[in-house]
Amino acid sequence: MKIRIIAIGKIKENYLKSGIDEYLKRIKPYSQIEIIEVMDEPISDNSNESIIKIVKDKEGQKVLKYLKPSDYVISLDLNKKEFSSEEFANFLNKRFEIAKSNITFIIGGSYGLSDELKHRANEAISLSKMTFLHQMTRLILLEQIYRAFKINRNEVYHK
Repeated sequence: MKIRIIAIGKIKENYLKSGIDEYLKRIKPYSQIEIIEVMDEPISDNSNESIIKIVKDKEGQKVLKYLKPSDYVISLDLNKKEFSSEEFANFLNKRFEIAKSNITFIIGGSYGLSDELKHRANEAISLSKMTFLHQMTRLILLEQIYRAFKINRNEVYHK
């Protein structure tokens, strides 16, 4: 089993780095896991829709360079299906079977994913209807992946 997370943007806050490192360590006994950080594009807060599209397209091209045609890609999208932790554990287990044990998650930048990346994804899911900092999303996804492994193996993990 191998999981890759391709994330746009670099983690700057130490508390997030510590949490991410902790969950990477916890997941290692269950699966190989790798995080690939792709540099986000600079953009001003008051950019218009056409500038935002250009930025998302540039970021998307950087991510696409890491994807092979055989990769099973799951993008994170605020407007897609949400799961309980148990449902996500089942979803992940089934995707490992479909993907022959290799899954790539994609976390977009501040403005989300390019249309090309959305079309490349085999599936898209949402972690919540709430909006999280895209940097925090990485930690939340890792925690849920770890929880899914614990659930699928009937191992104790706090509720």
